[in-house]
Amino acid sequence: QVQVVESGGGLVQAGGSLRLSCTVSGSMFRFSNMGWYRQAPGKQRELVARITSGGTTNYADSVKGRFTIARGNGKNMVYLQMNNLKPGDTAAYYCNAVLVTGAEYWGQGTQVTVSA
Repeated sequence: QVQVVESGGGLVQAGGSLRLSCTVSGSMFRFSNMGWYRQAPGKQRELVARITSGGTTNYADSVKGRFTIARGNGKNMVYLQMNNLKPGDTAAYYCNAVLVTGAEYWGQGTQVTVSA
């Protein structure tokens, strides 16, 4: 059974940094895309950043230049380095993993709160 586990959320002041980690286990297949999404109260879930198996990345315009996504050496881990955080970044952050088969998995989410 595939499990997706996030960690690294917390409370930080505006201008601070956090690093989110995501570990995926239990799959016999390789992952194609892995990414981070976020959902603030009353808003739809939105893409934050995504990375392909080949290392191609894409980011939401609102986080470009501040956030960096990277995959771990074992390829079943993905990180999100978040710098210069703003109150508007406050949300629950979810890790997303897509297998080469097309199957998609989500983590439970980790809360990021940025105070002004």
